Amino acid sequence: MSVRVLAYAKINLHLKVLFPRPDGYHEIRTVFQTIGLADELFLRRRPDGVVRLECDDPALPVDESNLCLQAVRRLQERHPAVAGLDIRLQKRIPAQAGLGGGSADAAAVLAGVHHLWAGGIPAGDLVDIATALGADVSFFLHGGTAAGVGRGEELILLPDLPPRPVLIVCPAQSVSTSWAYGRLNFILTKAGYNTKIPPSFRGLSSAEVFLDDGENDFESVVFSEFPGLKTIKHALLEVGASRAMLSGSGSAVFGLFTDEDHCQQAAKHLQGRLSLVRIFRTNLFPRREYHQRLRPWVF
Repeated sequence: MSVRVLAYAKINLHLKVLFPRPDGYHEIRTVFQTIGLADELFLRRRPDGVVRLECDDPALPVDESNLCLQAVRRLQERHPAVAGLDIRLQKRIPAQAGLGGGSADAAAVLAGVHHLWAGGIPAGDLVDIATALGADVSFFLHGGTAAGVGRGEELILLPDLPPRPVLIVCPAQSVSTSWAYGRLNFILTKAGYNTKIPPSFRGLSSAEVFLDDGENDFESVVFSEFPGLKTIKHALLEVGASRAMLSGSGSAVFGLFTDEDHCQQAAKHLQGRLSLVRIFRTNLFPRREYHQRLRPWVF
């Protein structure tokens, strides 16, 4: 039996980095939002116990450094019945762009294996494994809109936001998350760490305010090193985006629009204006639909 699973990308509607934690991560406050751009994964059980990953993007590693394989290994540690598996990954989400593609793929593998083994993996184990794999992998088991605290793994699920078209602009260069955090550490040290954790963030009941307002602390360091990304942000605002911002640590920059026609016109304009970029026209992806799409299709 084989299953097909879609792994949807995310943007960060808000991202504040407060201070480094003793565990080596950073204390953050963020708002995650899934979007309609997705990778496609095909999973098939193997009788010989071999786990193999193939990808149509030759630049993506398919060894044990890949989160998809790490997800399977952690499942096997807890559930030895999870044996051989073929994973075929068709990439659509740009890598190292702040869109969470690797984490989304790992969460999709967890969902697919859960289905292939007849739902025999407790939900708590899936969440534990997702959290251990990375700060935002557990978010991709839920999708929709969620506030993230701690290192991003503590989630406050929020109601779905109103539909909004989104343009994602991805330049040729990528941005290393570890580099971005390292540069941000230097700035935080000079300015003094903000050790105050706003309690109001944990009490959020809606993320609608972040459709019109929000900030990303990484812009201060990423834009200074990659000024072309700041140019992309300004270009999105000039063609009518209601707001534009770097997603995660970049390099993708997103713009929110109020209607599909305006978004389509803006995409055409930017395609002729910006060179060496990929532009994706998509939408905010609600949790209800996300859950329906994350369920594997059996064939």
